[in-house]
Amino acid sequence: MRKASAIAGAIEEDLSKDKIKPVSGPIGAQKESGWILLDFSNIIVHIFYKPLREFYALEHLWQDAPRLKIRNLK
Repeated sequence: MRKASAIAGAIEEDLSKDKIKPVSGPIGAQKESGWILLDFSNIIVHIFYKPLREFYALEHLWQDAPRLKIRNLK
């Protein structure tokens, strides 16, 4: 869970540089759930462990959504 929490922290830190603040704290990070959700209002980030990602297959739910290019995190 440490890696997922570190990824979430890096995303929050990077977006805060552009004055993008989360609506709430990370959801799932403290519960050892294997799934962290970050809510930035217009941006939603899901961080999964591989088995959960394969199980929920969110990519299929959102396959018709428009794709946006974002810059890489450092």
